[in-house]
Amino acid sequence: MLQVNIYSFSYKQGYPKDDNGHGGGFVFDCRSIHNPGRFQPYKKLTGRDDSVKIFLEEESEIGLFLKDVYSLVDRAVEKYIEREFDALSVYFGCTGGQHRSVYSADALAKHLSAKFNIKTEVLHIEQEKKNWINE
Repeated sequence: MLQVNIYSFSYKQGYPKDDNGHGGGFVFDCRSIHNPGRFQPYKKLTGRDDSVKIFLEEESEIGLFLKDVYSLVDRAVEKYIEREFDALSVYFGCTGGQHRSVYSADALAKHLSAKFNIKTEVLHIEQEKKNWINE
């Protein structure tokens, strides 16, 4: 069964290493999307918080961006299933790895899970680092 690993990351920290052994996948740059992190009420929140989701959906181009992402990734998933590949990686980067990339990674996982009989795994790299520091 195909597993799609979906990551959010911060460009400030550099590109994450692909550990699945196949080398590569998709890397989508979310920095062109209007950034809620530039506004005080959202600074400490993430792309999983309702107010950030509303901001992105109403004040940015996230819907158009994700429509294009879904189109590209759906075609790849269809081919990967057809060719019996077992892994695909998709990365979403933004400035801090907190708002736009987190929202996008979660949205893609939800979309793929609803459309295909595959496994998805999401890792928010910067958010995980923050969890490790706070433990």
